[in-house]
Amino acid sequence: MKDRIKKIRKELDLTQQKFADKLGVQRNTIAMYEMGRTLPSDAIMRSICREFNVNEDWLRTGQGEMFIKQTRDEQIASFVGSIQSSEDDSFKKRFISMLSALDESDWEVLEKMVIMLHDKKD
Repeated sequence: MKDRIKKIRKELDLTQQKFADKLGVQRNTIAMYEMGRTLPSDAIMRSICREFNVNEDWLRTGQGEMFIKQTRDEQIASFVGSIQSSEDDSFKKRFISMLSALDESDWEVLEKMVIMLHDKKD
């Protein structure tokens, strides 16, 4: 278990503090899990799976894939949901809010701009 928790955190490129913050626990709690000194409760394991899209079977037993595969629509819904639930007025939240106000012609202009930027990259 300890190695799998650390592997998730490393795969997501999160510090122990950031991982802990997303789960609502203290940093030293994550350190204790990773050292094998304590085992996470069922509630924490479910939180890890929900927050980071981790396969619960893999977390508990090491069997199967680490992450649950999501469709593009599920990825978008998860991303927007995480932004909506945040309390701050982050750039991501302001940006999604701006996108939601676009009409069809605005979307066409935005698409042309993205294509131009992509073509300049090549």
